[in-house]
Amino acid sequence: MAASAQRIDDTLAALADPTRRRVVDLLRERPRRAGELADAFRVSPPAMSRHLRVLRTRGLIEEERGGDDARVRVYRLRPEPFRDLRSWLTEVESFWSGQLGAFKAHAERKARGRRT
Repeated sequence: MAASAQRIDDTLAALADPTRRRVVDLLRERPRRAGELADAFRVSPPAMSRHLRVLRTRGLIEEERGGDDARVRVYRLRPEPFRDLRSWLTEVESFWSGQLGAFKAHAERKARGRRT
């Protein structure tokens, strides 16, 4: 499997969970601390940690240790996986646009043929 295909698979697998998609939505606004994310979803810190681990190991987010307190972790989105996903979706959309265009042309030819 090509590296880009594996990255897309990893991205889709990570985004399959609705909580992780909501985490991504929050991180689109700004970087956030792990505790802040747990509070936003009213889940335990260990549960949020598991979601963040999946997003991090799949490459969607990165963590940064908070300045003075090494226990504080701030998470932010990484743009690369989303660019790869957007590129793949553009290719899929292009395929379907071509298919719909061909169907439209076929239907119009059939309609013209019935009028004569």
